[in-house]
Amino acid sequence: MEGPVLTRELLITYRLHLRTEEHAPGTIEKYLRDLRALSLWLEERRLTKELAAEWKAHLLSAGYMPVTINSMLAALNGLCRFLGLDWRIRYLKIQHRMFRDQSRELNRPEYDRLVEAARGSGKERLALLMEAICATGVRVSEVKYLSVEAAQRGRAEISLKGKIRVILLAGKLCRKLLKYAKKQKITSGAIFRTRSGKYLSRRQIWGEMKQLCKTAGVSPEKVYPHNLRHLFARTFYHACKDIARLADVLGHSSIETTRIYLLTTGDEQLRQLDRLGLIS
Repeated sequence: MEGPVLTRELLITYRLHLRTEEHAPGTIEKYLRDLRALSLWLEERRLTKELAAEWKAHLLSAGYMPVTINSMLAALNGLCRFLGLDWRIRYLKIQHRMFRDQSRELNRPEYDRLVEAARGSGKERLALLMEAICATGVRVSEVKYLSVEAAQRGRAEISLKGKIRVILLAGKLCRKLLKYAKKQKITSGAIFRTRSGKYLSRRQIWGEMKQLCKTAGVSPEKVYPHNLRHLFARTFYHACKDIARLADVLGHSSIETTRIYLLTTGDEQLRQLDRLGLIS
């Protein structure tokens, strides 16, 4: 079954569809960026399964990482579902990673230095925001649910893609959130806002965190909001050893996704192998 030409108008319509499906803003931008790349490659040709398969081969030959190619194919397959096309492009098979890249992992001392750097620079909102993400494991798109009412109740109700989950907020975090809200004269709704009252965007949070790198002495490769969520996941799991419970807290529909968050580093695996004592 032949598809349409990927015009600007079609992609705008698809963007609206993704919004109605309640996809996160970052996900929508990623999908549209990948589809624009596909549109340029197609050069006004109609989308067909054969051309889609050629695009996949093109990405491989161009040296894209397999995980990147699969994420781009996810954008393509999502569009195919939207268009009612009866075909999909198969993802590349990738062996599960056995350990994570330590050079990109944010550890606890580095996190502490980032928070202190923010406070030392007079960036009270940023310091508290990083603590709030790291103490709850919320996604950047879910920060808006950390409201005055949530801090008063000690729990936040997060709605994403038609699913609602409740996360508990530690007492100390609630007190800090309410103290900050009172200081900013925020009496209800989201606590983390811009001066004009809008929600903080993913890009703004990312940019403000990157500005702390030099002062905190932390590699920029490790400093982005989602790494705070990963640090929460590892710390939570080490405390309770319950991956199913952690998956619920993080809002994962699959424990396999949660498992990725808990990969050990290569150095940790080497130490574990040495402790086996199987070499005389």
